[in-house]
Amino acid sequence: MSNSIKLPLYILLTIAVCVFGLLFGRNYNQLGTPTPPATSTNSVEAAASETLAIGTSTGPASSTGTYLVLFITSALLLGLLLASDVANYFGNRSLKVLYNDEGEGMQNPEYDQAEQVWADGNHLEAIRLMRDYLLKNPREQHVAIRIAEIYEKDLRNYLAAALEYEDVLQHNLPRERWGWAAIHLCNLYFRLNQTEKAVTLLRRIDAEYGETQAAEKARKRLAIYESESDSGNSSLIEGAPASDRERGS
Repeated sequence: MSNSIKLPLYILLTIAVCVFGLLFGRNYNQLGTPTPPATSTNSVEAAASETLAIGTSTGPASSTGTYLVLFITSALLLGLLLASDVANYFGNRSLKVLYNDEGEGMQNPEYDQAEQVWADGNHLEAIRLMRDYLLKNPREQHVAIRIAEIYEKDLRNYLAAALEYEDVLQHNLPRERWGWAAIHLCNLYFRLNQTEKAVTLLRRIDAEYGETQAAEKARKRLAIYESESDSGNSSLIEGAPASDRERGS
């Protein structure tokens, strides 16, 4: 839920809790107030007054019950909204422990060694070292993405790269990061002429991660695909994705 919706909702629920709480308290106090004795000496008038008091006493009781229900409902909704935000806050803090602001893992000598082996041109050995590191640190999925990049860009093994990305998407990543990994997997599917898989995944990104920038990219890709399908242009279908210089490609 976006902040533009949450803030008015917080204000509305807070006001509802206060208003219904005050109304409940006022009506409850009225129920506990005894009816003053009749001052008239006429027994008929006294009986009529007593009957009227009994007949109208159910009004405040009914209102009190209604206000109590509304108060409890508003309080529960406010509590659920607050609990959701608290959970998201601590979840984001946990991610910050695992990732820096760039979304990459904190520096580690063992991982740095694997990168150095890659820089020396020994790509397969670098992948092996990175896998060993990933086994010890399974939450650092940026390492799995790095392995996929080596397969794709250095070894030109698009199938192995796609398999790595498929495994990455099984993990609980931040939504934007998941979306861009999925976009990159779509690129690989198009390269491998697995058009149906690519289109299905693009539609999933749009449907389930619609608020992300990756979903915006997915919608553009789908529009290109549909346009070229209608016109008979197969450049995208045959595995020629948009420029790798685009973000997330």
